[in-house]
Amino acid sequence: MKKYVSIIVFSTVAVLALLFYFRFYFVFGEGVKSGELNYVVYKGVLFKTYEGKLIQSGIRSKAAGTVQSYEFEFSVENERLARELMLQGGRTLELHYKEYFGALPWRGFTKFVVDSIVSVEPDSRQIIESLP
Repeated sequence: MKKYVSIIVFSTVAVLALLFYFRFYFVFGEGVKSGELNYVVYKGVLFKTYEGKLIQSGIRSKAAGTVQSYEFEFSVENERLARELMLQGGRTLELHYKEYFGALPWRGFTKFVVDSIVSVEPDSRQIIESLP
C-alpha cells in the first residue's frame, strides 16, 4: 500500500513540476518588434523589475479612416540591457523578445521578455543638427 501511495505522490509532483515548467519557463514564441521606445522603468513593490513600452506604427483602417496605435509592453531581465534601453527613449528600435505562457513576479509583469536590441535607427535630431 505504501508503495502505491509513494508512486502516486511522485507522479503528482512530477506532473505539477512539468506543468510549472511549461507555464513559466517554456519559450512559446520569439520574434522582433519595431517601434518607438516610449519608456523603460524600474519598478515594483516586492520584486523590482524593468518594464517598458514600445509604440508600434499604426495601420490606417479603410472603414474608419483612422490610425490605430499599437503598444508592445515588455519586461527586461538583464539590468545592463535595461540601462541601455533607458538611454534610447524616443528612438525607433527593433527589439528581440521571447514570449512565455505566463509571467513570473521576479521576471517582470508581462509574458514578453526582451533579451536584445536588434537595431537602433539614428536620432533624427542629431541628423538635423549635423546638416550645414
